[in-house]
Amino acid sequence: MDEERAGRLVSSLRSRGVPAHLAHLGVYQCGVRVVLFDGGEAVWDIDGELGLRAEVVEDGVLVGFVPHVRGSEDFDEERLVEVIASTRYDKEGLRLPADTDTPARPPGAAPALPPRRPRRTPRWPRWLRRR
Repeated sequence: MDEERAGRLVSSLRSRGVPAHLAHLGVYQCGVRVVLFDGGEAVWDIDGELGLRAEVVEDGVLVGFVPHVRGSEDFDEERLVEVIASTRYDKEGLRLPADTDTPARPPGAAPALPPRRPRRTPRWPRWLRRR
């Protein structure tokens, strides 16, 4: 979204008491950064055909995604502010950024290997080994 629109969204969110800031995401791309009370932040972005979505980051680590809001491609600014202000950022509500559920392991993939056992004897350096 452009900087003017993001600025209007930020000012509307601040008037509602939401700690929102302007986030520069790219060269000509801006978003809305909402500071969360549990120590993280959510960065909201809206692209034309992709709609409204957010990434939730905590201590520089991606924690999860707020799923795509259906129909948000056609929302006006008032409705966007309403959605961002009313979103709950609990850990159970965050999930992968897709409208469909993805399996934990792709079909046909090999199962995970069991953990390796530690060596019983120490490994000697090469120069101490017998030849």
